[in-house]
Amino acid sequence: MRLVQVMVPAGKRESVLSTLDEEGIDYVLSDETSGREYTAVVSFPLPTEAVEPMLQQLRDVGLERDAYTVVLNAETVISRRFEDLEKRYEEEDENGDRIAREELAARADEMAPELSTFVVMTAISAIVATAGLLLDSPAVVVGSMVIAPLVGPAMATSVGTVIDDADLFRQGVRLQVLGAVLAIASAALFAAVMRFANVVPPGTEVFTIGEVRERLAPDVLSLPIALGAGVAGALSISSGVSTALVGVMIAAALVPPTAVVGIGLAWGEPMTVSGSFLLVVVNFVSINFTALAVLWYKGYRPDRLFQLGDARSATVKHIAVLGVIILLSTTFLVGVTFASYQSATFEESATQEAAALVGDDGTVLDVEVAYGGYPFRQPTAVTVTVGHPRGEEPPELAQPLAASLADDAEAPFGIGGSANVTVRVRYIAAESATTGQETTGSTAGDVTAHAA
Repeated sequence: MRLVQVMVPAGKRESVLSTLDEEGIDYVLSDETSGREYTAVVSFPLPTEAVEPMLQQLRDVGLERDAYTVVLNAETVISRRFEDLEKRYEEEDENGDRIAREELAARADEMAPELSTFVVMTAISAIVATAGLLLDSPAVVVGSMVIAPLVGPAMATSVGTVIDDADLFRQGVRLQVLGAVLAIASAALFAAVMRFANVVPPGTEVFTIGEVRERLAPDVLSLPIALGAGVAGALSISSGVSTALVGVMIAAALVPPTAVVGIGLAWGEPMTVSGSFLLVVVNFVSINFTALAVLWYKGYRPDRLFQLGDARSATVKHIAVLGVIILLSTTFLVGVTFASYQSATFEESATQEAAALVGDDGTVLDVEVAYGGYPFRQPTAVTVTVGHPRGEEPPELAQPLAASLADDAEAPFGIGGSANVTVRVRYIAAESATTGQETTGSTAGDVTAHAA
C-alpha cells in the first residue's frame, strides 16, 4: 500500500477533492502557506494497484505533471473503509499488485547505478569470478554474482521501452554494453597477470578446469536460465519487491561466461571460448526479451496518449529483433546439445566395443576419450586400459578397436570433415585382471582411425 501526497495548484483544489470523494478515498487536507503557486497539500492512502489509475484521474481533472506528487510506501493502514477500497481494486484490476508506472520508472532509474560505481563493481565481480574459475571454486564464483550490478541496466532498458522514456532506454543499453565489455576486459587482464606471473603454473590445462570446462560448450539448457532471470527481474521490479536475489540470478547467467571469455583471451585462444561468448550474447538478449515482454503484458504504457503508438511500435520492434537473435542462438545451442549427445554415444560405443573385443582374455579397466574443437566437440583420441592375467599374452585390441570405432567417430553435423581418432591401448599385467593391481606397466598399439 502507498501514501500519496499531492501539492494542489491554484484553481484545482475543488476538482481534486471532488475526484477523491467520488472514489470514496479518505484524505487529509493541509493549507499551503508558503506563498507559492500551490494552495494545499492533500494526503491519502491507496492500495498499490490503485496508485496509477488514481493519478491518471487526477491528471484528467487538471493536475499537471509540474505539480509535486510524492508516493511513499505505507506499512499498515487500519481502516474498514480502506479495506473496502482494497477489495474493490483487487476485483477491478487485472494485473494484480503491480506498482504505478511512475514508481516503475523511478525504481528502474534508481537501479541503474552511477557510472563510477557501476564500473568498479563490474570490474571487481569479473575479477572475483575469474579467480573462482581458475581455483575451480563454485563458492567464489557465486560470491562474484552477489556484487555484480547487472540487474539495473537490463530493467532500465525494458522499462524505458514500454513507457517510451528514451533517456532511460539509452542509459540501460549503454550500461549493458559497457558492463559486458568491461567484464571481459577485466577478466582477461586479471587472467593474463595470473598466467604470466606464474600464479597459474605453466603447462596447466586451464580449459580442463571443471568450472571453466562446463561453460565452454553451452547447451540448450542454458537458455531457460536467462529467460527465467528476465521474467523474475520484470516481475520483481513491477511488483515493488526486492530485486536483490533476482540480481544474483541475472548475474549467474552473465558473470561466469564473461570471465571464461576473458580467460580464453588471456591464454590466446579466443576460438576455444567462442561458445562462452555466444552464451554471453544469448543471456543478455534473453533477459531483455523476457523482461520487455512481461512488462508489456503487465499493462505498462506511456502516460500520454500520443506516445502510445511510438511505445507500441518500439516494443514490437525490440521484441522481434531480440526474438530473431534468440531463435538463431537457440539453433546453435541445440546443435551443441546434439553434439554432446553424440559424444556420450561415442563413449558408450567405445566402452562396449572394447569389452566385446577383449572378451574373456582380460578386463577393460578404463576408457578415456579426448575431444577437440569448440563448441562442437569431436573425439580425437581414445585411451583404453586393459587388465590381463600375469604371464598370459594380452589380447590384440588397438587395430580392431580402431576399425570398429571408425564409423562412430563422425564429426558433429559433418563439420570439419572426417574425424581422426587415435586409439591407444594400455595393458596392465596383474595377479587379478579385474583389479589392475600389481602393475608391470607396458604400452602398445597406437593406431589412427579415419571416420567416414
